Amino acid sequence: MESFIQHRKGRTPRQIHRDVEDLKDDELGRYGFTGRTAHLYRRNDPTQYRAVGDLAGLDRMTPDLTPTDQIDPAGEPLLMFYNDDCRILLSRRGEVAPFYTRNVDGDELIFVHAGNGYFETEFGRLPYRAGDYVYLPKGTTYRQIPDGPCFFLIIEAVEEFRVPDAGVLGRFFPFDSSLVVVPEAEVFPDDGREEYEVRFRQRDGKTSIFYPFNPLDVEGWRGDNFAFAFNLEDYDVITSETVHLPPTVHLFMQATGVYVMNFLPRPAETREGAERPPWYHRNIDFDEIAFFHGGSIFGVDMPPGLISHAPQGIHHGLPERARERARRRFDKDQRVEWQVISIDTRKRLIATPAMSASTPVEVAEEVQV
Repeated sequence: MESFIQHRKGRTPRQIHRDVEDLKDDELGRYGFTGRTAHLYRRNDPTQYRAVGDLAGLDRMTPDLTPTDQIDPAGEPLLMFYNDDCRILLSRRGEVAPFYTRNVDGDELIFVHAGNGYFETEFGRLPYRAGDYVYLPKGTTYRQIPDGPCFFLIIEAVEEFRVPDAGVLGRFFPFDSSLVVVPEAEVFPDDGREEYEVRFRQRDGKTSIFYPFNPLDVEGWRGDNFAFAFNLEDYDVITSETVHLPPTVHLFMQATGVYVMNFLPRPAETREGAERPPWYHRNIDFDEIAFFHGGSIFGVDMPPGLISHAPQGIHHGLPERARERARRRFDKDQRVEWQVISIDTRKRLIATPAMSASTPVEVAEEVQV
């Protein structure tokens, strides 16, 4: 149901997310931040609760996790979360695999948290560095050639990834697609082995196929389905001086049921009374994953590698102590320096036993989003 009128009952601020004074601004919204909403102005901090059960959420330091590809060249990434639309994996490969990979169940969007190297792909050689997104279409055969230990967050979508439709800002913002790095066609030579294994990345079961030649033997290609890389440094952050903008403003790529956003360094809001931190919310139609790449917020360092899962229906947002700190530092902090990769999923995410069994971390209130 779409409502044609916004009601106002009881004590509320004049404008959204501004001049809340002693109230606690809590958003109950449908379809992320783009559907119908109710802003509930509370007396108490809604994140001060004790949760027990499947939807309690979790916070884990991914540097404490060990995918098998970190300790064995023949190993694989670690599955952390999944649902019917996507899977979220961790890779920490430091050596070249003795096999090639082909994802037969979905597109891969790889965020490079740390490390350098390149991918050998059917489209050619694709270098990567920290801060890159590497997009590999479903069915692409590839092999990672790391220069040393690497740290990847892998987002696999069943339906193909696509860029959001151009809105009022036009086709070049928040990112200019001409800045993507597209590989040049290259034939990768045989290295003398008798057979070349291509290992399928699939949800269920295990499959490999074997060629008597290097499968990356493409002399040329054309079309609009290809691998590419894009770095966070080339992303234009949309900002506002007067109000904190919703996360959907920072949408980078999307697939059916999966939305990937970047929260990147930007000028802080300058209007007196504007609430600079994200407001309390439940995002009742989406699960939220936040992966902390680095940076700081209002003088507090972000813990690199932290991954946080907030299931739909669970209150989250910076607790009141962090909001009070941001207000005290209003004249001191002119920028927000955070670097966070956010993943919203329409269907509930299930944490794998590896995540459930790992040690929870106590996250400073100032950096909980």
